[in-house]
Amino acid sequence: MKNLENVVNKIEVELDEKDQIREVALKSCRAVVRLSGNIIKSVHRGIETQKEQEELRDEVSRLTNLLADHPDLASAGFMENALQEYAEVGIVISILEKDDVPSPEELGVGSIPYLLGLGDTVGELRRLCLDELKKGDVTRANHFLDRMEDLFTALMRFDYPDAIVAVRRKQDVARSLLEKTRGEVAVSASAMSLQRKLEEVYRKV
Repeated sequence: MKNLENVVNKIEVELDEKDQIREVALKSCRAVVRLSGNIIKSVHRGIETQKEQEELRDEVSRLTNLLADHPDLASAGFMENALQEYAEVGIVISILEKDDVPSPEELGVGSIPYLLGLGDTVGELRRLCLDELKKGDVTRANHFLDRMEDLFTALMRFDYPDAIVAVRRKQDVARSLLEKTRGEVAVSASAMSLQRKLEEVYRKV
């Protein structure tokens, strides 16, 4: 059974290589998630993130090139999670800078991580909306609320089983966040309107 040894050796070499690539990919995915999280935090603090965005794009490019010949690893859960975080960053930045979203092709990600990232963006828009409410800028808060509405409407178009795309939980979370934010914006708008009326009364006195 000389051929058995040859076959097994070849398989062993292939799996050793795949195992090494997987370890490198896992490390890279952790870097993508970390960089994405840092960029989102900086965005909420009003800190410039251009350098970090370039670093993130470079890391994602290296990661996708690494797995180009390993489609099984490229579609693994750890890879999807990392690209989802990356997509969320790209979408949030684009909404802030262009008041629009980039395409999956522009970001260099597949439809699934893009869609999941779109769902997570609703939560980031809520945070931006609340930031504006704290500043007393209801108009700007309403702007972000409108964008939340847009993304939620888009998400609800996708009615597929989780085996195709696990978007249902994202839809449920987005719905809850949207309803909560609507109420908070409405309360703030009413409070500001009442304050203006009181100020007018005091001025007349």
